[in-house]
Amino acid sequence: MKVLFIAPHPDDETIGAGGSIARHCALGDHVYWCIVTKGYSPHWSEETLQTIREQIDSIEKFYGFKKVYRLGFPTVRLNTVPHMELCGALQNVIEEIKPDIVYTSSRNDVNLDHRIVYDCTLVATRPLPGNGVRRVLSYEIGYTNHFGVPSGASMFQPTVFVDINDYLDKKIGAMRLYETELRSLPHPRNVDSIRLVAKERGLCVGYEAAECFELVRELM
Repeated sequence: MKVLFIAPHPDDETIGAGGSIARHCALGDHVYWCIVTKGYSPHWSEETLQTIREQIDSIEKFYGFKKVYRLGFPTVRLNTVPHMELCGALQNVIEEIKPDIVYTSSRNDVNLDHRIVYDCTLVATRPLPGNGVRRVLSYEIGYTNHFGVPSGASMFQPTVFVDINDYLDKKIGAMRLYETELRSLPHPRNVDSIRLVAKERGLCVGYEAAECFELVRELM
């Protein structure tokens, strides 16, 4: 089975679905990673940008992705990118991989980049002849899904829970590689916070640790 994880920014995939990535890899699936944006100067120093590139290389090896796609659109500026251009870039990736399952960010998110990537994923995975995507799931970035969403939008409402107890340490290990993104407690982008969220999601369904997703579409 082929599985594609789309991340608006590097670390979104691990915060939202790191346990599921590790689980798919352990099951022998062909797992791909698409990073939509990248940082740029002068907002980030060249030293920081180089560190981020090295972190991405480390994450690729740590999980064992089959291939990583770096689309290179400007981070926190996706609203300046023509909608058709971003949709086309994601569609090109999907046409090359022909994934069975696609994971993406959530519509119900205060982060504009996350919402734009969700919308473009829906376009790129629309069920037309020749598109073999059977399942689309959106993952949770807790602190951007829950501390506020656009007026009139729904809160993140999980409908799929994945048991990641055997893969939680792998998820935490991956997050530790994102040295530029980690923060001290009580910030949610902290390894102890991420572990607590996984435990809480597990409590919802009787697992020791879980990740949750919204099922966007499934073709049976």
